[in-house]
Amino acid sequence: MPLGSLLLVEDDLDVLETTAEFLREMGYRTETARSARDACRRIDDTLFDGIVCDLGLPDRDGLDVLAHVRRVAPESAFIMLTGFGSISSAVAAMRAGASDYLCKPVDETDLRDCLERVLRKRKVPVDFCQTAQTHAGVVGVKEIVGGDSKMLRLFETIRSVADTKSTVLILGESGTGKSITARALHQLGARADKPFVEIACGSLSDTLLESELFGHVAGSFTGATQNRPGKFLQADGGTIFLDEIGTATPSLQVKLLRVLQERQFEPVGGSKTHKVDVRVILATNADLEEKVRRGEFRQDLYYRVNVITVVQPPLRERKGDIPLLAEFHREKSCREMGREIEGFTDEAMNALAGYGWPGNVRELVNVVERGVVLCRNSRIGLDDLPESVINTSNVAPPHWQGTGANSLRKALNNPEREIILEALSASGWNRQETADRLGINRTTLYKKMKRLGLQSVEESEFCAM
Repeated sequence: MPLGSLLLVEDDLDVLETTAEFLREMGYRTETARSARDACRRIDDTLFDGIVCDLGLPDRDGLDVLAHVRRVAPESAFIMLTGFGSISSAVAAMRAGASDYLCKPVDETDLRDCLERVLRKRKVPVDFCQTAQTHAGVVGVKEIVGGDSKMLRLFETIRSVADTKSTVLILGESGTGKSITARALHQLGARADKPFVEIACGSLSDTLLESELFGHVAGSFTGATQNRPGKFLQADGGTIFLDEIGTATPSLQVKLLRVLQERQFEPVGGSKTHKVDVRVILATNADLEEKVRRGEFRQDLYYRVNVITVVQPPLRERKGDIPLLAEFHREKSCREMGREIEGFTDEAMNALAGYGWPGNVRELVNVVERGVVLCRNSRIGLDDLPESVINTSNVAPPHWQGTGANSLRKALNNPEREIILEALSASGWNRQETADRLGINRTTLYKKMKRLGLQSVEESEFCAM
């Protein structure tokens, strides 16, 4: 029985025949194509489990084939082969929705392992692949937005572990969006239709927190007039998210260790043991390794929670995402408040880009929402921003200053044009779908296309393939 159906796209005849023979010997039903045009025709006619495609093709770019696949057959796994061996081409492929990439010349063992890995990942829901691996550099899962390489790694990790039962530890400073990441992991996994229960461990005293987590029986302490189920029982079958886990006291850590190991516990004041089926996600802004060294956090608990680690980067380490985030949340706030604000003035965006953001994305969201509320013009200006953001004398200037650009808008035009062009290509030049992918409305997209000189010539050329 065949392992699956593959389409191999390669213009070098010798490589094509040799690789195809190897794939067939492995047990894959393999078809071949030597051009992007031929590949797209075959993809239109046949649903392949996977496509293995060279980046450099004689008629079109391999990324064009990838865009076509993501548009007409998003359930197919896609492996990009690049002869350049460059990070830029690999990142471009992953940003465009590739499942993985390999550098040429391809080692047969690497190809075999890669195929096994990406075909297993096809079990991840398709709507997630279309959301978390968007085709524009503006990648998004729910309200997590970014195009920085650190964020791309974050999205790839989410994609890989969402549909598993493994315990996940999310590390990051306050305000980076750890709660949203936890919700994304839940909503994109097999437990999405089950409860998601969140509790901030640092907001309650030790006694109250234990009662919140495990429940209590009537009479167990003053004020406990009736039995009450805890968060672990409420989350049975679903996911429990324990935020600020680094604040847990030694006595609570012992109880957490048991529930993580055995998935069972007793309520406060009770003797009945409850057994639950929960996926546990934890988050902290503390250095748990340092807390272990100081004896403040149990080493055995640390090993238990540190199964899969997701790192949420601070906003100051991905400053290139600030314009994307600002625009995303401006659009969102405008929709919620019924306001029509086109964007930011150059001076305002320059101030946002130069600010240090100690409160990270949460602070940025609040600043943008404030700007939307206060703005009385078509664009949010300096007067609509807090003094703390405007006064950036102690903050290093944005990295693009001093490059000779006349303005921030000019400096951002090239990456913005590339982002929109990739999204248009991935959406088959469907402007409504493109706008949805970018998190903006169709009118804003049209204005941006007009300003950046983007035309639909590519659409007619690609559709003619």
